[in-house]
Amino acid sequence: MKSILSTTKSNHFLFIAISLFIFFSCKTTESRNISSPNGIVKAIVSNENGLHYSVIFNNDTVLENSKIAITLKEFGKLEYFEVTQVIKRTVNNNWQRVWGKRKSVTDHFNEIQLQLKEIRSNIIIDLYVRAYNDGVAIRYGFPEQDGLSKVEITTEKTQFAFKDNYKVWKADYKMYKSSQEQPFLEGKISDIQPQHLIGMPLLVETTNKNYVVITEANLTDWSGAFLRTDESNKNTVTTDLAPLHNDSSVCVIRNTPALSPWRTIMLASKPGELIESDLIANLNEPVALGDISWIQPGASAWDWWWSNKYAPGANFELGPNQETMKYYIDFASEMGWEYQIVDWQWYGEPFGPDGDANTDADITTCIDGINIEELVKYAHSKNVKIIVWGHWKSMDKQMEEALALYEKWGVAGIKIDFMDRQDQEMVNYYHKLVKKAAEHHLLVDFHGAYKPTGFSRTYPNLITREGVMGNEYNKWSHDVTAEHNVTLPFTRGLLGEMDYTPVSFNNVRPDQFVTEDKASDQAPMVMSTRCHQLAMPVVYESAFTVFCDSPDRYRNGVGIDFLKAVPTTWDDTKVLNASVGNYLTIARRSGDDWYIGSMTDADERELTIDLDFLKEGKYKAILFEDAADSNEYPSHAVQREIEVDTTKKLTIKMAKGGGFAAVVKKL
Repeated sequence: MKSILSTTKSNHFLFIAISLFIFFSCKTTESRNISSPNGIVKAIVSNENGLHYSVIFNNDTVLENSKIAITLKEFGKLEYFEVTQVIKRTVNNNWQRVWGKRKSVTDHFNEIQLQLKEIRSNIIIDLYVRAYNDGVAIRYGFPEQDGLSKVEITTEKTQFAFKDNYKVWKADYKMYKSSQEQPFLEGKISDIQPQHLIGMPLLVETTNKNYVVITEANLTDWSGAFLRTDESNKNTVTTDLAPLHNDSSVCVIRNTPALSPWRTIMLASKPGELIESDLIANLNEPVALGDISWIQPGASAWDWWWSNKYAPGANFELGPNQETMKYYIDFASEMGWEYQIVDWQWYGEPFGPDGDANTDADITTCIDGINIEELVKYAHSKNVKIIVWGHWKSMDKQMEEALALYEKWGVAGIKIDFMDRQDQEMVNYYHKLVKKAAEHHLLVDFHGAYKPTGFSRTYPNLITREGVMGNEYNKWSHDVTAEHNVTLPFTRGLLGEMDYTPVSFNNVRPDQFVTEDKASDQAPMVMSTRCHQLAMPVVYESAFTVFCDSPDRYRNGVGIDFLKAVPTTWDDTKVLNASVGNYLTIARRSGDDWYIGSMTDADERELTIDLDFLKEGKYKAILFEDAADSNEYPSHAVQREIEVDTTKKLTIKMAKGGGFAAVVKKL
């Protein structure tokens, strides 16, 4: 028998305490506990009558007797185990982010590792359970062993068995092929029906007002997990792995040794603590790249939201042409933004007659009227870099050739679209492309993407991704409400980088809102105030922030100064006010400056912002506030300056669908 798999590399900064207990009795069945460093989180694992676990948080049993069962194609269901070996360890480490919600991160956990032998088949499985101060993570692994050189998993059923019919916020993706762009709707666990395919994360609020988030981390060479209701166990959801694209009878095929993703349970007594959590990043491997100086966070202009329209300031129709690109490059330069995206159609028609990728497309050749090399040179003269779009299938077909050519042209990154899957083959495609892009010093922005699981910690050139119902939906739907916007930070936004394409200056009341097909000369528009939109680049985490609106909308509008100043990566993050789906205030620090973003739902709201997070001294605060008439005219906003210090409290009044933004600079 080979040694148990190790999940964490040690180094001289890392303190690891290991205690080894070996149990020789094959009949031993008992519970084993692991607690978080601060003692408020406890996980209990038992192999009696099947493998199951419970989770206690703040003396509240949030998950109870949740079973773990894995079915292999050749061996059937593995569910009854005996313990042959136990390892416990503690890790307390600090590491530095390349970009994200804070620079310095603490990774502190206690872990129990059980070596289990399945009674019927004698297959050895390693089960790892970690307890952090802000959650629990569970994964299993198949070490190398006689008779098991390869595993083919047909199902994995990891249960999350809640004690009661708690409140949840859930997104139903309906089928495995999905862009993962749905609203997170409030309901009860009992509202989840057998036909629903629930995306991660699932947010749960217990009757004790504790918050639980179910998701996964470190998704590597594995199938991504969804959640379904467990009809045999009340108030329970269970994992449902996406089947292989070319063989729906199997979900995962791996040679041993093989480790699953972490089944991740984020825990908090206040919803804002979930946003501050580093749990998902901590469950991933350190940066795998050497030189990372070329990975530069930044903001981007974007033409697609207004494509095929006349720009009042340009007097020509926006579209896939050199003139449009230069118009947007000029604006990015004017704003001090680092990037411009050359979006779809630059290499020709990307789609075939069936709606899939055009099999004749060549992503190394520009159409007449677009010249990427020339645009790169022009953008460089304006201190702007170019990102180019591509369909994932076309990129898969020409990856080696295209990425090398883009590097030669001087392109800074790629936006890859329409994957719409999270099966093992697609997960491996993501990893392959991101690693190959890094070899050519290219950033990656995934659209039509599955949720983040922390891989961007290991490969930070994966600088953002979509997988969210963002501002583009305002072009054709009424779904992007203010409530949706203030629910996202507690759901999809918890997982990491989120390319929402924020900040429209075309703000209207909900009763005035129309989609593009109804008012093509006026749309797209948004159902929230100017300051609600201004708060987004602070509230939503994305190291590559793509601002959606057109130069003529932004120019001379109240708030343009904020868009010129707001960073896309942060040294620290603090949540000051939080209520899921109702309101939120976040403060983020960049150097000595703090940026504040606050948003409310459809209700008017007055909130207090306590500035006690500031260091001693005097500060200048530049405030962007809803105007007194913003309920009637949502595009109206007020900019003013005041002097503040750490003793100051700001009272902010937000209109319906309103918001607030501020820059606080040390004097």
